[in-house]
Amino acid sequence: MRISELSEHSGSPVPSIKYYLREGLLHRGERTSPNQARYDGSHVRRLRLIRALTEVGGLSLADTRSLLEGIDGNSVSNHDLLGRTLMTVDSGGREPAGPEGGDLELADALAEQQGWFVYPDSPMRHRLAQILATFRSLGMELDRDWLDSYAEAAEQLAQADMQYVEGLTDVDELLEKAVVGTVLGDSLLASLRRLAQASASRDRQRP
Repeated sequence: MRISELSEHSGSPVPSIKYYLREGLLHRGERTSPNQARYDGSHVRRLRLIRALTEVGGLSLADTRSLLEGIDGNSVSNHDLLGRTLMTVDSGGREPAGPEGGDLELADALAEQQGWFVYPDSPMRHRLAQILATFRSLGMELDRDWLDSYAEAAEQLAQADMQYVEGLTDVDELLEKAVVGTVLGDSLLASLRRLAQASASRDRQRP
């Protein structure tokens, strides 16, 4: 396909595609003449991944380039690439602040209860500890049964997320779906939770 068709299929404007080509974020097409090149499905998938990372994940072009270099280098497993991608999206490229030791212990206890493996330097481990600390700073008592219920729900969602991308072999497609599914999935979960809360509250008010 020509660049105009690539734009139509990917949803990326032609000027953006040319910029990605110049900056090395998008691999070159097959040259058919001095001023023309042919593109294929791999270019469509890469453009969709770039859009997912920048527009949905909120990454800078510098962070996006770094991730794409890791993908193209093919030096790590898909599991590691997925983890690196979601970690970068979650942290926005910034290191999280260090939480209190007791909050980290509670975060670790919640993960251990579910049998999760958690990397010690995981940004989400630190973020969870920070959220727990915020609850305490607001004078809210943390009920362990309530926290365990959230962890159990998270386990079910994680299994559903893995099924969503299971069987995908194209790395660009895998990461695109993971980023979009994770970021928009958070908003989807929040909306469903609000609906469920309203319904549960109404049920409890019925005579």
